[in-house]
Amino acid sequence: MPRLFTGIEIGPDMRALLGGLKSPLPGASWVDSRNLHITLRFAGDVDNPTAREFADQLSMIDVPCFSIRLKGLGVFGRIDPHTIWAGVEAGPELERLARANERAARLAGLKPETRAFHPHVTLARLKHTRDEAVARLLGRHAAFRSPEILVSRFVLYSAKPSIGGGPYVAEETFLLAGGGYDEDSGNGYGLW
Repeated sequence: MPRLFTGIEIGPDMRALLGGLKSPLPGASWVDSRNLHITLRFAGDVDNPTAREFADQLSMIDVPCFSIRLKGLGVFGRIDPHTIWAGVEAGPELERLARANERAARLAGLKPETRAFHPHVTLARLKHTRDEAVARLLGRHAAFRSPEILVSRFVLYSAKPSIGGGPYVAEETFLLAGGGYDEDSGNGYGLW
């Protein structure tokens, strides 16, 4: 039974930029740069027929290419911080893509997502990390802002069944309207 989610890839240039934000932080487990992404819809552990139906529904999404920017750092877990993330600055197109992924999941028979969509790139997971150390890291990178990024596709990823985690595998790629395909590299045009 595969564990699936959809997301937007983070390309090599952005991975290098985000890698520059890493610094020694006791209790932090930094995400391997190859696993950085922006989650659109977590599907969880699904059976193979549901996985195929989900992929079929995703292939029918018709959303145009759009641009985003990574901006600022934040944490999940205000009382007990457990995740450091880079924020995503985007227009309504990203929300539209996330809603289309949610619709595809429901049409494939998955339960509705109960959490609000909060676009971000998970950078580190924290365990017993002092609040003051986290605050210093966030303060050092408060002005972080990436160049504009063109999003021309999204990906159906698989993770380790039952437990999740990387390395994530790109199972299928879906081009957005206006996104081309570079046959030599296997990348959609406009990817960063």
